[in-house]
This record gives sequence, C-alpha cells and structure tokens, in this order.
Amino acid sequence: MAKEVYQDHLGRTINLDYPPKRIISLCPSITETLFELGLVDRIVGRTRYCIHPAGQVENVKTVGGTKKIKETVIDELSPDLIIAEKEENKKEMIDSLERKYPVFVTEIKTFEDGLRMIKDLGEITDRSTPSENMVESIEAKFRELTATNGKKVAYVIWQNPYMVAGTDTYIHSMLEKAGFINAFQNHEGRYPKVTIEDFLETAPDVILLASEPFPFQETHRLEFEKQLPTSRTMLIDGEICWYGSRMILVADDLKQLLTEVDNDAG
Repeated sequence: MAKEVYQDHLGRTINLDYPPKRIISLCPSITETLFELGLVDRIVGRTRYCIHPAGQVENVKTVGGTKKIKETVIDELSPDLIIAEKEENKKEMIDSLERKYPVFVTEIKTFEDGLRMIKDLGEITDRSTPSENMVESIEAKFRELTATNGKKVAYVIWQNPYMVAGTDTYIHSMLEKAGFINAFQNHEGRYPKVTIEDFLETAPDVILLASEPFPFQETHRLEFEKQLPTSRTMLIDGEICWYGSRMILVADDLKQLLTEVDNDAG
C-alpha cells in the first residue's frame, strides 16, 4: 500500500493508504454508489438507512444512523477510510472520527456535484474507470430528458412546520434539470419553513410531497388538495433526489413525473 493525499469537497487534506481496503460509508447514496463501483468486498460499515442495493447491503455491519453513530463499533471495524456527506452527517461527528481515521467528506448541492462525487469516489478507491463509465451513462440518460416548460413546483420535505426545498440544494438543481421552476426559490434559506398561506401566495402548479425525510401519505395529499385546490398535489418517492449511482434511475423517474404532470395539464 502507498500513502496518497487527496482533497475532499470541503478542501480538507486527506491522507490514506491506497487503495483503501476497509471502507465505512455514512450516507445511503454513497453506500449504494460504492457497491455499484464493485467495492462489495471492501465495504465494512454502513448506517441503518443504507438500504440499497437490497440483497447485498444487509451483509455489511451497521454503525448507527446518519446523525448519530456508535464509535465503538467503528473502532471494532478498524476502517482505513470513512466517507461522509456534509448535509447528511453532523460536523461534530466528523470532527470526532477524523481524529482517528481518514474521513473524506462530500458536499452535494447540484447535479454536477453528484457527478463529481462519483468520479472522486472512483479515484480514492482505485475504481476510476467504472466511475467514469457511470458518469457517462448518467449524462447520456439526462440528455434524453425532455424538460417541461417552466411549471412552478413546490417540493415538500417536512410538516409541523412545513419545510420545502429552497435554492442551493441538490433538490433545487434536479427540479431545474427537469425544467421546473422552484416555487420557493426566492425564500431565504436552503430549506425554508413555510405555511399554507405561503403556498397560496406562491401558487405552485404542482406540489410534490416526498416520502422522506417525512413520510407523507395519502391523507396528507388530500389535506393539501383541500386547502390548495388550484395546485396539483402528488406523492413522490424521496429517492428521486438521491445522487450517485441512483441518478441513472432518477432520470427515468423524472421522465415519468414530467409525463404525469404534462398529461394532467392536457
């Protein structure tokens, strides 16, 4: 093994044994991507929210959640690389881990960041060729996407209080990629807290209720429909805004969403 030096997405210098043999991922999208890059024999730890790819990830030991981990379990696994994500994982958690282990932190705010993450994972794990092939496949899929003509969309992630995706978020970037206008792009903050009155004022054409992090259900959809009858309210799988290898599937999901929205308009 040779010592290599890398810079993560936060500009931090990471020294690690290359290629790493014992990897822990603290983010579901990253875990799935590592599997898709053919690193199944090198992934030794994951969070309990890392559920893909089903049938394989269950064989990897869990180290806690994305916000709270069990450091004793991580110590037992003796990783030579931990991969985290700035928004998914708490800073104090990363600060504690990096005192003992190399921690590479990604930051995904845009479609392009998602592609960069895939390339960087390939580089730091000695899987550059498959990572570049993956990026090319994603780009090809998104070139096939026929964007909608500027419909206003609200992407809702939480209730009590209602929270929506604002600007400077990966969700916002994906909405733009599909040709949507974010109804709350002028509200302050990455995930603004909003009220029903704010929905009435912005008058989105479509309201998307995501299945994660808050599990919106049909009862919630009906309540929105009752209070905002001029908007179409739809339940949506929150995995539509996962990054990494799942972006290949997301292109098809967005295509289906656009078809449903356009058919409704027709």
